[in-house]
Amino acid sequence: MKKLEKLRILDGTSLKLIAMISMVFDHVGDMFFPGALWMRMIGRLAMPLFSFCIAEGYAHTKNKQRYLLRMGVFALVSEIPFDLAFEGRVGLGHQNIMLSFFLAILALMLFDRIRGEGKEHAAGKTLLGILCVCAMAVLALVLRADYTLFAVLAVFLFYVLRNRHPLLRCGVGVGFLALTRTVGYYRATGLSLIPLLLYNGKRGRGLKWLFYAFYPGHLLLLYLLKTVLGG
Repeated sequence: MKKLEKLRILDGTSLKLIAMISMVFDHVGDMFFPGALWMRMIGRLAMPLFSFCIAEGYAHTKNKQRYLLRMGVFALVSEIPFDLAFEGRVGLGHQNIMLSFFLAILALMLFDRIRGEGKEHAAGKTLLGILCVCAMAVLALVLRADYTLFAVLAVFLFYVLRNRHPLLRCGVGVGFLALTRTVGYYRATGLSLIPLLLYNGKRGRGLKWLFYAFYPGHLLLLYLLKTVLGG
């Protein structure tokens, strides 16, 4: 057991940085090198890592309402860069992942509010809380948010299993995303289990605003680059 503890060298900041690098590979591959499937495979690490970090962030934040508001604001800020990067125009055909995470955080807040904070939870309240999570998942699907209902449910699984053994918690969360998205390069999703099992439970340096600003910022930069190159 002590040997396993020594291997847990990644904090929350490290996981986010890995997720960001993975996301850049995915988006560059999608926009500029559609035939380079290895880039899309690297990109499959991003979603489980970000979902895990959202669940961790929600569990440890001192102000959940502010956390929700912050995600909502950046979902709005990110929409135009997202549309331009992947559609070349502004529209409602596909919404960005921050909207999915906004709905996921809202789902967790509803779940906790309905179930209560005590150690013992009534089965009826727990079931009602789960139904609210499912409602937010369906809403993500209706709004065509990125990863739709899978994003909301993945964050919920990482959150509700947070006190379980890391292998169970991460295995279920990653397994859910891997088994529900099994086409082609999506099979590489399972590789995200490696950095997650190396997580040591520490927050790290934070860099909160960098992670929020990076998403719309890199999408806008990629769109401008594509425009300059005549893509």
